[in-house]
Amino acid sequence: MPQIPLTDIPVDKSEFAVLDFETTGTSARLGRVIEIGIVKVKKMKITETFQSFINPLQRIPYNITVLTGITNSDVEDAPYFEDLTGQIIDFIGDATIVAHNLQFDYSFLKAEFERAEIQLIDNPKLCTLKLARKLYPELKSKSLGALTRSLKIRHKNVHRALGDSTVTAKLLIKMIKKSKDEFDIESLNDLINFQSLPVSKPNFRIIKKKLADDLVKIPETPGVYFFKDAKDNIIYIGKAKSLSKRVKNYFSNSAMRKAKKITRLASRLDFKSTNSELTALLAETTLIKHHNPRLNTMLKKYPQSYFIRVNMTHEYPNIEIVSDLDFDGNDYYGPYQNRDTAKTLVEIIDKTFLIRECKDKEFNKNKKCYLADIERCLAPCIIECKNDYKQEIQKMNDFLCGESQPAVDRLLNQMKNFSELQKFEQAAEKRDTVNLILKQLNRGSIISEPINRSNVLITVNETISKDYVLFINGRVIIKNDITEDRCSFDDAVEHFYADTISLFPDVGKKDLEQLKIALSWLVRNNTKVKIHYLKNYSSREELFSRIGEPKISRYKRT
Repeated sequence: MPQIPLTDIPVDKSEFAVLDFETTGTSARLGRVIEIGIVKVKKMKITETFQSFINPLQRIPYNITVLTGITNSDVEDAPYFEDLTGQIIDFIGDATIVAHNLQFDYSFLKAEFERAEIQLIDNPKLCTLKLARKLYPELKSKSLGALTRSLKIRHKNVHRALGDSTVTAKLLIKMIKKSKDEFDIESLNDLINFQSLPVSKPNFRIIKKKLADDLVKIPETPGVYFFKDAKDNIIYIGKAKSLSKRVKNYFSNSAMRKAKKITRLASRLDFKSTNSELTALLAETTLIKHHNPRLNTMLKKYPQSYFIRVNMTHEYPNIEIVSDLDFDGNDYYGPYQNRDTAKTLVEIIDKTFLIRECKDKEFNKNKKCYLADIERCLAPCIIECKNDYKQEIQKMNDFLCGESQPAVDRLLNQMKNFSELQKFEQAAEKRDTVNLILKQLNRGSIISEPINRSNVLITVNETISKDYVLFINGRVIIKNDITEDRCSFDDAVEHFYADTISLFPDVGKKDLEQLKIALSWLVRNNTKVKIHYLKNYSSREELFSRIGEPKISRYKRT
C-alpha cells in the first residue's frame, strides 16, 4: 500500500515538533544558542518534551541573564550544540517543525547545524506567528504573550525554552481547531499553504448575483448552511457558531482552495438557524448523511473523550478505561476530559471497592491473586459471591454517579481500624485515597448516570434562546429539530413519565453517532449547560415548570 505523503495527512492526525531557543543575541551569525526546548505534538496532544542548556562558547550578556534567568554558570558544564545534534534530529523525526516567529528560531537552528558541519533535516515548517495573523486579525499584537493572554492559555516559565515551546504547542492546537472550524483546513498541506496566504483587509471576490443576494440574508446565529447548484441540488453542507461570519469566509480573497471551488460551483445559498452550536453539529451530521452532497468528502472528527466501562455482560463485572462508546450491554460512565481523570477514578475504585481488577483471561484460571490475600477483592474467581459482588458493584455505580460520601465513610472506618491495629502503612493508603476522592469532587463526568441508560434533559444556554436536548436510553432528541428527522421531543417526555418509553424503536447506529457528537461537545462546553435528571421530577408538568430558570453561569445537576 503506497505511503501517504506527510503533507497529505489530516492536520489533526499530524505530528509537530514545536521548538524554542534562548540565545545570546538576535543575530544567528553572531549569537549562539544557550537553551533549547522542543515539544512533540501528536494527534492534537502534547506527548513528549526535550530540553537542555547549551554551552555557547561565549559569555552570556547581562541583559539576556536578566531576561531569561540563565547565567554563565548554568551553561558552563552544559553540552555543546554539536554534541546534541543527533538527539535533536532523532527527537524531531519526520515531524513538522513549528515555532512562534519561525524565521528567528530556524535561523539559529540552521546556523548551529552549519557550525557543526552536519546537514540539517528538511522537514515541513510552520510558523504560529504567521498563522496568528490569519486567524486573529482583530488582535493588535500577535506576540506570544499577547496571544496567550487573549486566548487564556497559562504561560509558565516565560522566556525559557521549554516554557515558551510548551505554550506555543498549546497555541498551535487551538489554531488547528480554529482553522478547521472556520477555514475548512483538512490536511497538513492546507495549513502550511494557509500560513503563507497574503494578509489583507477583509475583502470579497466578485460573486454571482443570486449568491450575493442570499449572502446578505445569512444571520449571525448558530446553524447549518447549504450551498446549492443551478438545479437547486445541495452540493455542500456545513455548520457554524456564527453563520454570517463563517459563510463570508468562503468569499474572501484569502479563502482556501476548497472554499473557492464550492463558491465557483454554487448558484444559491440557504441556511437553517439553531439556538446553539450543539444542535447545529447534530443537524449537520444528519443532513450530510441524508443529502450526501458531493463536496462533503468526509464527516468531521471530534475530540476524543474517555469513559469508564463497567462490563455488565460478565457475571462478575470489572471496569476499564475506553475511548469509545457502544450499545453493547455494558454501562459507560463519562465522558471525562482526559485520560488522567479517568485513571484516577479507576485507582480510587480499585482501592475502595472489592471488585476484581483482573482481565477475563486471568479470571478464567480460577486462581486467587494477592488482592484476595490483602482483602481488596471478594475473589469471585474461587468463591461463589454473586449477591455480595452485586452489592459492591452497586456501591461503585453510586460513587460514579457522584455519591462519594459513602465511599469516604468506608475508607475512614478502614483507616481507623488499621490505626488501632498499628498498621500505619495501610492506614496511610486509605487516607491518601480519601484525599484523591476529595480532589476529584469537581472533576467528575458530565452526566451522573450511565451514558447508555441516561434519562436527562439538557438545557443549552449559548444564545438568547435556549436549546433543549433529551438523552433517553441512548437516544438524542432535540426540541424543534430542524432536520425533522427525529421523534417528537414532547412525545418522548410524555412516554417517559407514562412509563411507555419502551414503545420507541430500538437504538441504532445513528443514535450512537448522535450521542458521541453530543458528548464530545458537552465535555468541552460544560459551562454552557444545565442538566436535569428526569427521575428527579414526578411529571412532565413539573419538569417543564423548572426548565425556564434564569441564565445559568455554570453547569449544574438538579
